[in-house]
Amino acid sequence: MAGTVPPAQPSPGHPLGPPDGPSPGHRRRNPLRRRTDVLRVWIGLAVLLAVLTVAPVVTVVVSRLAHRHYEDTARHQSLTRYETTATLTEDAPRHPEPGSDEEELARYPVEVRFTTHEGRTGTTRAEVRPGLSAGSPVRIWVTTDGEATEPPLARAEIRSRSMGWALLSGTGVALTGAAAHGVTRLVVRRRNLADWDRAWAETSPRWTAPG
Repeated sequence: MAGTVPPAQPSPGHPLGPPDGPSPGHRRRNPLRRRTDVLRVWIGLAVLLAVLTVAPVVTVVVSRLAHRHYEDTARHQSLTRYETTATLTEDAPRHPEPGSDEEELARYPVEVRFTTHEGRTGTTRAEVRPGLSAGSPVRIWVTTDGEATEPPLARAEIRSRSMGWALLSGTGVALTGAAAHGVTRLVVRRRNLADWDRAWAETSPRWTAPG
């Protein structure tokens, strides 16, 4: 046969060599498992446990803070806004599809005239239903500065917005955990490749048969 048998192979326990022989009473080691593989598994479990622990706490805290913030906002709005009757000073545009569902939802900005609490007459632009003629009365919300605005936040809106922020915060914690785990996997993988290159540089001369 051409060539000769390589003089030596990597010894047991070497990164490129066979695993150590089994000892009585002990489980046989997985030759493909590295310490970094075990480390990666433990890091993954730690990240998962951290996300499952932190996410509910963050969600509750953010929900309460958001609810308190929007309650304060609604309270301030109720003090600086009021509802009044206004009169259109011009015809509102007609919707291109009379009687449709879109017409029921459509609103057009039209100039209206109203009387303030102090008895002064003011004008502003308000969103009104299509097809209303000049002189038609509409109910609008106005700020103390005489600008048309939305009504104060209702309880359902406060609850909905608070739940939205809570959901975003919980998702943020989960994404942060996923990102941390991804970075860890990348670092471990690069270290494995570096160890492999170093071990191969030490071992490959032993596997090269003399010419």
